[in-house]
Order: sequence, then C-alpha cells, then structure tokens
Amino acid sequence: MKKIILSIFASTMVFSIAACTSAPAATLLLSAVPRDTSPSVSTSDEQALVDGNSEFAFDMFQALKQEDGNLFYSPYSISLALAMTYAGARSETETEMADVLHFTLSQEQLHPAFNWLDLELASRGGKGDAGFHLNIANAIWGQKDYTFLDSFLDTLGENYGAGLRILDFINEPEPSRVTINDWVSDETQEKIKDLIPQGAIDTLTRLVLTNAIYFKAAWLNPFDDYWTSDGVFHLLDGGSVTVPMMAQSESFAYADGNGCQAVEMLYNGSELSMVILLPDSGEFESFENNMDATLVDQRISSLEFREVDLTMPKFEYEYECSLADTLAGMGMPTAFTSDADFSGMTGNRELAITDVVHKAYVSVDEEGTEAAAATAVIVGLTAAPVETVQMTVDRPFIFLVRDIETDTILFIGRVMDPSV
Repeated sequence: MKKIILSIFASTMVFSIAACTSAPAATLLLSAVPRDTSPSVSTSDEQALVDGNSEFAFDMFQALKQEDGNLFYSPYSISLALAMTYAGARSETETEMADVLHFTLSQEQLHPAFNWLDLELASRGGKGDAGFHLNIANAIWGQKDYTFLDSFLDTLGENYGAGLRILDFINEPEPSRVTINDWVSDETQEKIKDLIPQGAIDTLTRLVLTNAIYFKAAWLNPFDDYWTSDGVFHLLDGGSVTVPMMAQSESFAYADGNGCQAVEMLYNGSELSMVILLPDSGEFESFENNMDATLVDQRISSLEFREVDLTMPKFEYEYECSLADTLAGMGMPTAFTSDADFSGMTGNRELAITDVVHKAYVSVDEEGTEAAAATAVIVGLTAAPVETVQMTVDRPFIFLVRDIETDTILFIGRVMDPSV
C-alpha cells in the first residue's frame, strides 16, 4: 500500500529581498501549455516519488533536529518548491539536487509524478466532509523583461499549474517582496505572514518559486473539552511544565514495542491522519537519532485497532528557518554558488539559489488541527553586471593616507614626477 507522508504546511520559494512599501500588482503570464489534469504516470513512478519524498523528509529531520526547542516543517512543501527549481537545473547542480531530494526519476518522469501527487492531494475532502480544508497552490514570480526559456515555463505550467507572474525586483524589490508575502498569506488563511524577510529580495533577484499549503481538519473522534485539564509534561532535562492535557477513550490504530508507542488519529473523512510516536522513557534521543523513513514505515505498518485511553497536550506554535546552509550541508552546495547551473531556466548559467526560507504554523486542540507552511527558494544573479571603466594614472596626481573609521587624514601627497 502506498503511504503518502503529507506535511501540513505551506511553502514558497523566493529569491531576494529589500524594504517596506505598497505591493505592486503582478502581471500574470499564463503558460502556453495548460496544466495537465490527467497526467499519465505509472504505478512504479508514483511509488518512486512517494518513497523519495519520504526519504528526504527524514533526512531533513536529522539535519534540523540539532536545533533546540520545537520543530515543525513541511517536507512536501520544500520538495515541491525545490522540484520546480530543479526543472531548470543541469549538470552537477542537477545531480546534487537529485541526490539530496531523492529524485530517482528522470526530469521527464519526475514532474508529471509531482503533478499526479499534487492533484491527488487536492482531491482530499471531496466528499463534502464538514470541517476539512486542504489547499495547495504554486506560483512563480519573474523579473520584468527577463527572458526564461519556454521549455522551463511550460514544464511548470503543465505540471504545477504555475503561471509566470511578472514583478520588477530591480526597481521595486521591497514592494515585490510584499506582493509575494501577501500571496502566501492569502493562500494560508493568513497563518503564514512575512515569509520572506527584508533584504532577501534585492536587485539581483530574477525568480521566486512559491508553494503554499494550508490544512484544517476536525478529528474524526474529537476530544471533549470537559475532560481537558492541566497536567504535567516532563522535559528532557529533568524539569517539567504544566500544560492543558486533552483526554479521551476511543478505538485508535495503536502499536507498542521496538522502543515506542504509536497511535494514529483520523481526521474527518478518514483520508488524513496524525500519527504520534512516543519513545519509551529515557529513549527519546536514541529513537530520534535512528528515525528514518524505514523505521516510521515499520511503526505505521504495525498499527492495529485497540481501545486506547489517550491523553495528550494541546499545543500551538510557529517555526521558521533558512534552509540554505542545511541543504548545502546535505549535499547540494553547488546550487548556492557561482558554479550553479540553472541553464534550463534561461539558457545561460548566471543564476544561483540565494536562499531557501521556510515558515510553518500548527495548532492542535480538542476539535482538530490547523496548520500552514511556506517555503521560499530565492534565485538571483550570481554577480551583478559590471560596467568596465578605464583609469590610467599617467600624469601628476595627489594621494591621501587616512584612517577610515575616524576619517582622519594622516598623510597627503602629490606626485609630479614618479621617476625622481
């Protein structure tokens, strides 16, 4: 059975940033190729994509878990945004990205497979299920009068439904940032605001690829808030905190053994669920260090319905990070350097990823779950165009020696004849 690991977030890919003014309207240039709403994808390609995305999801977890505190991200959003960028990658850049993202399919197979998965997820909740909402949206934002290859734009239009939206990053970097952030906010029910920070979009920015995901669903078996009460939550350092703890007795898919308890809670419509993995006492760090797609698949496969007295905390928090160093450290450094090859976007090699920004929000209470996330892949010129000037010091000149910080002039000189 296929297991689709869906992260409940919104994501956006961006390229650079600046200051704060009113947002300009973006001109939408639709691809000459409409989205393929019935992609022909083999079962083996579907499985290869899902398996690869799951591998990347837990590789990313291992990379991010070094940070202290809560962690929340959307591997699907990140994969999707980088997949759109990958459509323009070539040579070593393409190879490194494929290895890190576990893209085992060819470019010709990969993007239709993402289209299949995107459309499959978009069909969730189609039975009129009350209290269920899943929105996935893609968009690309390009510099005014900058030329992108038709083949690149057609790939994104056909497989991601992403038409090119024109902005002027060169003359209006900050308003352009606001426009993209407003789009992300709208697509995530205002849960992800200010995804792209000031300074991330600048005059070198040429392309921003964005993916936004918003998810809200009621539990199939909601908690009764009558049974919610303050309880103790134990911390790894030996301390504890008091938090609202929800409780219910219900039939859940459950497993115990191999170092953890696991429970699966269905959302209304029984199409999506939340799986909680609770490592045995004193075993959290060992379990976390060994967690990968295989281990999680084994735990999910062992679930069986049992009567469970479930107690768990309510929680709500946000998480944000820059993934540039993380992705480079995972094995795709070239994409962030002047050696990057995104010639599949433009026909030349003047573009590189300048940052990948991710932001996520989650709220879990008695009624259900609300979550959103955004990933921004920021792509810009590897260097600013330089206008060459000539200066030939072949006549008398004056020179100064000064202290820069205090602007103190220490020496002044004049050269009338350098041969004397």
